Amino acid sequence: MILNTTLRMLRPAAAVLASLALAGCITPGSGGSSYDNTVGSAPTTAVTSEPLAPIGGGQVKAALILPLSSGNAGNLGQSMRNASEMALAEFSNPNVQLIVKDDGGSAQGAANATQQAISEGAEIVLGPVFAQSVVAAGQTARRSNIPVIAFSTDSSAATRGVYLLGFLPQSDIERVVSFATQNGKRSFAALLPDNAYGSVVEGAFQESVARNGGRVVGLEHYSSGNEKEAVRRFAQAAKSADAILLPEGGDTAARLVRELAAAGVDTKRVALLGSGQWDDPRVTGAPELAGAYYPGPDSAGWRSFSQRYQNRYGSQPPRTATLAYDAVLLVAALTQTQGQNRFSEGVLTNASGFQGVDGIFRLKSNGTNERGLAVMQIQSGGAKVVSPAPRSFAASASL
Repeated sequence: MILNTTLRMLRPAAAVLASLALAGCITPGSGGSSYDNTVGSAPTTAVTSEPLAPIGGGQVKAALILPLSSGNAGNLGQSMRNASEMALAEFSNPNVQLIVKDDGGSAQGAANATQQAISEGAEIVLGPVFAQSVVAAGQTARRSNIPVIAFSTDSSAATRGVYLLGFLPQSDIERVVSFATQNGKRSFAALLPDNAYGSVVEGAFQESVARNGGRVVGLEHYSSGNEKEAVRRFAQAAKSADAILLPEGGDTAARLVRELAAAGVDTKRVALLGSGQWDDPRVTGAPELAGAYYPGPDSAGWRSFSQRYQNRYGSQPPRTATLAYDAVLLVAALTQTQGQNRFSEGVLTNASGFQGVDGIFRLKSNGTNERGLAVMQIQSGGAKVVSPAPRSFAASASL
């Protein structure tokens, strides 16, 4: 039985890879934001010396490197380990064994764990989570020509052979900007946090606006606690914009809208645009943001995944658990269909992409990824899909 959570290779338009269209069949194993912060590092701890039991008994070995031994990072790591175990349990006849390693949330721990797993026969590395650990693991794996599929959202950690599966700001911004231009918006302004995330969003915003035929009429950064001054400087440009991007989530988005209104910006006239960080009840329930738009994965796959996870483990998974689940399914599917070339660059970066829990995605040769995202509008009673996620990368994501 094929469920909507099946990870499969998508058909290219010319059906060159038609035989790869179905990579595996899952049978039933019976919230928070998908944009968790995985760009930093967890507190450094010593990596446990106690051997960790492998998951699965297949012939093809893959490393699973997670922060398992420290605080909140350890809780996240354990949840991702659970999701990996669930993926193998739900895949039909997987020929995979996961070599589980704890990196302790540190770069050195990740490098050591990667080297140990490769010496034990790992053909591919899944993880780590934190950016500095991804860089260290990637450097170690490249010396043995072993690919890495990591779970960070920091695109600076991506490089050839080190692929990020996390939700990247670039995909967010491209989706919501293209949506806005398709709805006639041409003049864009952005109010961004003065931090690393804001810098990444700024670059993506300027590129996306230009690519979609728009123009940037205003751009301002604010520091935490000093939003009023930034809004004052920003207000004049904002009054001439068709759309304003406010990517930061939590309580900040609504507070910025109130400050903009106080500065004379008609926030009901302009289209307010957010990011995946808006997938948060504090945002979707804020009256100031009614009518605003933000990108994100279709929630149907997440709801099914989280219910099965809760039935199996007795708790709700963190939103990023789907990354580990999809990575393991990808390894199992490619092992089943691709023979000795299963983890080659050409297979991993198949332009048609793959179908996962959170929709379609594809890995790019530079290590970043693209995802097919929906666009939601904040309405009374919560967010509603107003532009569905595309079903293929060849298909148009038009409204």
